[in-house]
Amino acid sequence: MPANEMRKDYLLDRWVVIATKRKRRPTDFVKETEEKRAGACPFCPGNEHMTPPAVLVYLPLNGGIKRDRDQNAFRHKNWLIRCVPNLYPAFTPPEKEENDELKEGVFSAQALGHHEILIESPFHEEHPSVARISQLIHVINAYLDRLKDLSTKPYVKYVSIFRNHGLDAGASLSHAHSQIISTPLIPRIVEEELKASRNFWTENENCAFCDIMGKEADGPRFIWENKAFFVFAPWASVHPFEFWIFPKKHQSTLLNMGHKGTEALAETLRICFGGLKSLLNDPSYNFGFHTAPTGEPQGYYHWHLEVYPRLAIWAGFEKSTGMFINVMSPEDAATSLKESVQAEEKQYFRLK
Repeated sequence: MPANEMRKDYLLDRWVVIATKRKRRPTDFVKETEEKRAGACPFCPGNEHMTPPAVLVYLPLNGGIKRDRDQNAFRHKNWLIRCVPNLYPAFTPPEKEENDELKEGVFSAQALGHHEILIESPFHEEHPSVARISQLIHVINAYLDRLKDLSTKPYVKYVSIFRNHGLDAGASLSHAHSQIISTPLIPRIVEEELKASRNFWTENENCAFCDIMGKEADGPRFIWENKAFFVFAPWASVHPFEFWIFPKKHQSTLLNMGHKGTEALAETLRICFGGLKSLLNDPSYNFGFHTAPTGEPQGYYHWHLEVYPRLAIWAGFEKSTGMFINVMSPEDAATSLKESVQAEEKQYFRLK
């Protein structure tokens, strides 16, 4: 058995121990199916009154969609997508829109921004692993609508789009949903990626992320691809079975994607999350989009989606050092994910 290995992230100053001497099989990570919580779901149709008024609603109209929003006590019915303010927000907008300055102290600042819940489907269980492609296209378009709108706010510097799936990933409700948080500053990890990719561009006249794709294309960490997206397990994976999704075309923000890119991303999400579900019995996971701050387009940056299955617990060593131990090498994870995703792809196109 090979020795354990320390690996450094492509861009971040972050080290991971790939602990092959503690190697485990994919079946070792499979957990029992979570019990469904009883009670009324505030995200299900008929319970719209249990949420604040939606800031964005997709309604069916003549084979297409109509974009609208709820007003005061009125709630739209027969919706395809709803985006509502979080009842317990981490970030809140200023009381007056013109109050757009971030008041900072040495160790404190106002948590100005927005915190929203994007309800992905009227069907409770329509998660990406089983969703209709048409519905996933609506989800992605809603991401883009909210990203575009929130980015115009003078107090917003960054918009984070992420998903928590399962109790172990922090999802308190099981209805298919994502979250969107806008912040008054650029988060540290994205800031580090921006700086590192800018330096790489200056030194090599090339995109660091495009370079990563080129090196991973024929390697042992490759998982899947279609015409527009490339999927692989990163070299210094923090989580067992972690995988990243890159657009093949160099784009700094999701807003550059275009209609065909949206369809290709929906297909990628459906097939890859379907494969993950089949392999590990629908594990808890988090995912997050990394994108250049809009309003300040960064040609040297490359947006991407990072997926983190929640299969291990960070304990004292990780929390006290910032160094992580991964008991599943990305090469072994990619081999298993590749097989499962390819099987999901065949099944998807057979049913299509």
